[in-house]
Amino acid sequence: MLAAMPDSAPSPLSAGGVSPRSGGDACPGTLRLHRADDGALARVRIPGGVLSADRADALLAVADRFGDGELHLTSRGNVQLRGLDARCGGELAGLLTAAGLLPSAAHERARNIVASPLAGLDGSPALGPWLTGLDGLVCGSAAAASLSGRFLFALDDGRGDVDALGADVTLIAEGDSCLLRIGAGDEVFRIPAGDGPRAALLAAEAFLRAARDSGAWRVKDLPDDVRAELVHAIGSAAGDPVHRPRPRTAKTPDPGAVTGPHGNATATATATSATATTATAAAAATTTAICVDVPLGQLTPAQWRLLTDTARRYGNELRLTPWRGVVVPGPFDEGGAAEALRALAAAGLIATPESPWTGVGACIGHPGCAKALSDVRAEAGAAVGPVGRLPVYWSGCERRCGHPHGEWIDVVVTPGGHRISHVRGERRDPPATVRNDPAALAAAVAAARA
Repeated sequence: MLAAMPDSAPSPLSAGGVSPRSGGDACPGTLRLHRADDGALARVRIPGGVLSADRADALLAVADRFGDGELHLTSRGNVQLRGLDARCGGELAGLLTAAGLLPSAAHERARNIVASPLAGLDGSPALGPWLTGLDGLVCGSAAAASLSGRFLFALDDGRGDVDALGADVTLIAEGDSCLLRIGAGDEVFRIPAGDGPRAALLAAEAFLRAARDSGAWRVKDLPDDVRAELVHAIGSAAGDPVHRPRPRTAKTPDPGAVTGPHGNATATATATSATATTATAAAAATTTAICVDVPLGQLTPAQWRLLTDTARRYGNELRLTPWRGVVVPGPFDEGGAAEALRALAAAGLIATPESPWTGVGACIGHPGCAKALSDVRAEAGAAVGPVGRLPVYWSGCERRCGHPHGEWIDVVVTPGGHRISHVRGERRDPPATVRNDPAALAAAVAAARA
């Protein structure tokens, strides 16, 4: 496949500069701040959601220095800083660059990469080489600097969690090969696993060529015939397509301990087959990580500091999930995992699936957003009740910024009241509207989630 597709050119802007496609795409970044009612907003791309403890410290430092001190997780595993002084952009970018969080000014909004957050932790394949490889290739491509801030790459470890997000280019691990999906279609192409990152970049560059006439920002925005031609062109180089329907709903990591095999345990399995069996059984019970969810995706400085300190004591890494959670890789001993989860729960994070906050999300709402018709975060908190079967997302206006994918309950504020509907992928059930009655609203949301 790679021999049949044109190589990308090295970027002359990798060390700095601005994207050549600077008009029309309003997605915020760290060089282009977004003006909100509570101050300027910066979105820091965190490819794969993966942060070292030192880089997490750097994010907290800039949030405290320039903004309101809090860190907001996005539906792509990125971090938003709010309440910024609109004049801080240059100094903010300089500090993020020094911390390694802004490797290429030209590509700062193109580094949208989500990855399965439990990859390599529970017996699934690790995705680190794909992640670092793809990020480096994107930052080295002159063409990729023109990708919209909306364009999304996904790296899936085979469980289908981020494949369900409908990214523009998805790589799915499968043994010694991988599957390449373009857009949200049900056809994939099998390629060697080692070729995955470059194939993903070349597919993105092919999209840019296909989008020249339409100005589309994402694969789904292409005219139908152009999108079909794009998939066909990539497929003609990759080989025959494989029918693999995209998962419609992601199975998100449950809050709590993550168990799986660990290298230190399996490495002891060298003496006899009986010893190997014992070591394998011990490895299977190893706590390899812990996972917490974040109420409404909003972290206080104390919560962020506790997460960072926990990471530094164990695996020195945080993984921010596309569902506004955080995975802390270990390994942990049994007592250490329980102690860490208790501390994080005491700090207000969601450490068990039984938390009433599980599955509850909301946009920033009023007063942070001028378009929001109400303070949906306060309303979501007031309506929290028994854990629902389905996630719910509260939106202050019809834009539904940050909404989930798959199956979920949609609560939108309208001038006539709160409109509640059941979303099933691309389909939406007839809505019901509740007017100015908080108790009735809470009951209606609970019934819809049941």
